[in-house]
Amino acid sequence: MLLNSFMHHFPEVKFEDLTCESPDFIAKFNNKKIGIELTEVINHLEMKKVESNLNKIFRQAEILLEQEDTTKYRGVYFLEFHSSIRLDTLENHQEIIHNIYKSIKRGKPAGNVKSIRKSSHRRNVFITYEYNMGLFDELCSEKIVELIEKKNEKFPYYDTSVDECWLVIVSDMNSIASRYTFIRDKEHLQQVKSPFHKIFHIENLCGNITSIK
Repeated sequence: MLLNSFMHHFPEVKFEDLTCESPDFIAKFNNKKIGIELTEVINHLEMKKVESNLNKIFRQAEILLEQEDTTKYRGVYFLEFHSSIRLDTLENHQEIIHNIYKSIKRGKPAGNVKSIRKSSHRRNVFITYEYNMGLFDELCSEKIVELIEKKNEKFPYYDTSVDECWLVIVSDMNSIASRYTFIRDKEHLQQVKSPFHKIFHIENLCGNITSIK
């Protein structure tokens, strides 16, 4: 998914090796051999574990519904939960799975499910969260700068046979841990020092791209 965001902006890039590690990919561009290091910037680190737990819960609820009747329940379900929801024990996970299952079967919220919205899907049951983006849900430019600095430290160990090495930083807008509405102090990004030949920041919802270097 993150790679697709990059390819949307650079369709003329031809990938030669999708399995290397340092950097992540080798490609051809304008008769040059390009190394591409792809990484995600996390905006809300504290939400990463919450998101991981929710995704596990969603998959279990999907399995239950598909085992019962895929044709009847297939669709994409967007759920919002009450603020009192707890994810700290397996017992709580089972309770949430049960409430999701019950909510979808009844077509209305139950238990710790606050709201439910459905859109069509041709084949499967897919459950995700209803993400209400806040007006001031900012991504601080310092988080991008810190990520670049960490990658700078690894640069000497990358494949030296490439003509150029690019760093592509992606915000996964499908993730509650990565989403944002604007980048704060964006001008600071233009002051970044790095051995990478090019640095880009891309978000995969609207496809906006920022050339940092």
